[in-house]
Amino acid sequence: MFNQEKRTMTTERLILRPFELSDAKRVSDLCNNYNIYKSTLTLPYPYTIECAISWIEAHEENFINNMYYEFAITDKSTNELYGAIGLTNKQAHRNGEVGYWIGEEYWGKGYATEATKAIIAFAFSEKHYHKVFARHFASNPGSGKVMQKCGMVEEGIFMQHIYKENKYDDLIHYGIINSEG
Repeated sequence: MFNQEKRTMTTERLILRPFELSDAKRVSDLCNNYNIYKSTLTLPYPYTIECAISWIEAHEENFINNMYYEFAITDKSTNELYGAIGLTNKQAHRNGEVGYWIGEEYWGKGYATEATKAIIAFAFSEKHYHKVFARHFASNPGSGKVMQKCGMVEEGIFMQHIYKENKYDDLIHYGIINSEG
């Protein structure tokens, strides 16, 4: 599934590929959305093209140094950019956290689930992780459904753990263990 030379993953409907600077405008357009901002831990709002450029420029070094693997979620046929998925690399513990965002116009189509299944397979088969984990705000149950559909199990809730938008939100943790290793 993972093409080492191109650093891509192909699924039934998607290609996960490295971001290019030419994606910056589309990333900015998709991320400059209050509904995405309020359901993610780290995306700023407003999200400028400068934010997108800075973010994309960091990917290559992070990938080469095995710190973080970031992929554009794109349509297999049209190459349309739907969102992003990333995976941290906690080498000492052989695990990492998956995080993703999908442009609001593409919500509910299964793209996050399809991409997350691919990144979990990448973590286990290519990077030999023991575990992959993810977190979501209690106020964003759709993200929890993605995690469940990918075989992750709820491991716990950090009560009132995140302060955002002048209120506290619970952070729900999910994980999946590599049964092969």
